Amino acid sequence: MTEFKKLWALTLRNMKCYFKDKFLFFVSLITPMILLVLFVTFLRTVYIDSFNGIFSMFGFEAEEKLVNGLAGSWLLSSVMSVCAVTVAICSNAVMIQDKIDGVVNDLRTSPVKGTTLSLSYFIANFLVTLLVMLSVLVVGFVYLAAVGWYIPAANVAMILVDTLCCVLFGTLLAGVIESFISTQGALSAVSTLVSSLYGFICGAYMPLSQFASGVRNVICVLPGTYSVGIMRNHFMSGYVEELGRLGLPYEGQQALLDGFDGNIYVGKTQMPLWSMYVILLGTCALLLAAYVSIVIVQNDRRAKNKIKS
Repeated sequence: MTEFKKLWALTLRNMKCYFKDKFLFFVSLITPMILLVLFVTFLRTVYIDSFNGIFSMFGFEAEEKLVNGLAGSWLLSSVMSVCAVTVAICSNAVMIQDKIDGVVNDLRTSPVKGTTLSLSYFIANFLVTLLVMLSVLVVGFVYLAAVGWYIPAANVAMILVDTLCCVLFGTLLAGVIESFISTQGALSAVSTLVSSLYGFICGAYMPLSQFASGVRNVICVLPGTYSVGIMRNHFMSGYVEELGRLGLPYEGQQALLDGFDGNIYVGKTQMPLWSMYVILLGTCALLLAAYVSIVIVQNDRRAKNKIKS
């Protein structure tokens, strides 16, 4: 069997293990759904009031459907950017469980390279996370279609691209972090920590404009902030353009984008959209290099221990 066939077989095996564990799949899928419901139920009216406050400053009154859709698009961009990381951490539990059960040791005694095994976990985690996130995106799009849809087709295509970028970032981050985890307790601790903190430190749960300038500048150093930024741009821009067409002046459009992270600033410098992609994908390249290095070092260490024993 060629190495590619081994890789494909192991990847399918890891994905089947994930979907076979109904509880693990349920937890991965229900987390973004709960966030979406909580946002819509409790925070939606807060953001609608904030939007209307900005509109009133410019003597503009927006249609209810447009405001509801704008709030929904902002909330969905938050859920998508955060859960691309939290779901990846959770779905990579197959690798941890294999360590706990000793399955990894059995696989390493078979004629499979260590790099092939590690790559199979990574690809399986990427595909599983992507499937979960696309499911969440479909639900979110159905919600937006119901309350107010103003996302052009080009932006829908870019949202899919953004989802791929965010899932890649989340999968690589999960791979690096969980390379050092081998117990269920450690996995639970990391999952809880990431789920509770990540949304705040990347500016997804709360607009960056609400933070003090020092905290905001620190948050803007973190690459996760730019995964939120690219999502915000493509979810919100169609709504902002429609508001402009209906009479909201340019200053009002910019105030809306500045207040709700359609525009991201480092200090007083506005970050263009292309730079957000560069930062996010550059971080992915660094994480990939780190992951490959970790895999190589760990495989060399196992080989040396095997020779000694």
